[in-house]
Amino acid sequence: MIKSKNRILYIQYTNPAGYPPLEHSSRILAQADWEVLFLGTGASGADTLRFPPDPHITVYQIPFCRPGWRQKLHYMRYCLWVLIWVLRWQPQWVYASDLLVCPIALILTFFPGVKVIYHEHDSPNTKAESSFISWCLQAREKLANSAKLCILPNQQRADLFDKEVKNTQNSICVWNCPAQEEIVSQRSLYQENNNIWVLYHGSVVPQRLPLTVINALSTLPKIVKLRVIGYETIGHKGYVNKLREVASELGISDRLEVIEPMPRKQLLKWCQQSDIGLAFMPVTSQDVNLISMTGASNKPFDYLACGLPLVVSDLPDWKQMYVEPGYGLACNPEDPNSIADVLRWYLEHPLEMKAMGERGRQRILNEWNYETQFEVVKNQLELL
Repeated sequence: MIKSKNRILYIQYTNPAGYPPLEHSSRILAQADWEVLFLGTGASGADTLRFPPDPHITVYQIPFCRPGWRQKLHYMRYCLWVLIWVLRWQPQWVYASDLLVCPIALILTFFPGVKVIYHEHDSPNTKAESSFISWCLQAREKLANSAKLCILPNQQRADLFDKEVKNTQNSICVWNCPAQEEIVSQRSLYQENNNIWVLYHGSVVPQRLPLTVINALSTLPKIVKLRVIGYETIGHKGYVNKLREVASELGISDRLEVIEPMPRKQLLKWCQQSDIGLAFMPVTSQDVNLISMTGASNKPFDYLACGLPLVVSDLPDWKQMYVEPGYGLACNPEDPNSIADVLRWYLEHPLEMKAMGERGRQRILNEWNYETQFEVVKNQLELL
């Protein structure tokens, strides 16, 4: 086997196609003539997601395994599989982006010629629920001090990470922005009396898409409709049916469209066919991943890349990032009247709605894109 100039191995004990930053970073490297290999697994609810084909990117996955004793064997099999591939393929870099792969990634830091990047998409609860998670957390701390770079999608999370792992030397913040090629051309003007589609995409859970949205929809003109594209998580099975039940009880079933998860390229086409992007976070939460989501949530970036103005939660950091620059409006996601008020404002101000979406699209084009965000990482990969 002829060894290419640069090789990078991505490892995740989940489906990597569920993480847009992995798709973006791998394509940036592939375009720079890197050879890229992904080793992942299936994922509950997101098993059908796939990366678009690329001659420089190869993806191998083993099937998803449900929790239980079989999953322990499955995990051991996965780690052994990764070790074999590292020995066989000899990558210069390993890109680990999952708490569960911290133990195997830590082992790989001792391999000659192998350098490791750790990318933490979601901050773990440091109070371990099991001995296995405790083991992973210990490996995380050691990995953070052995890895060449640690990537976090939000500065508050990066600061917390540094404190938890007792390291302030090599962590950087990289927002989960869309790729430049995903940014659409300028949208045309909204036509009066056309349907106004409010779009939500992502995991379909009460914290992100509360039932109050359905209640708000019922108070608005019939041309305002809700489109949901996503998947249920293990902890919220049946929530999509609950949304449908509430819509049926309110007599607006024909104004709720639920679409199964799909590859990102198709998802963005649906974004282009929608009009307003919904990106809610809980008003109160103890979860650091919900408290510190500006930059980490790809939803608002995806919507803006398609020229959609936003509806976000009335939270200080979200208002500062998206409302004050004029890309969207804020409301209380727990109050259907508050939600209805901002949607009604958009309905009554089509010119302003278009201008807000275009203003956000320009920000994505000029600054909030993954090529710009990932540049510092790419430079480090090429220098180290």
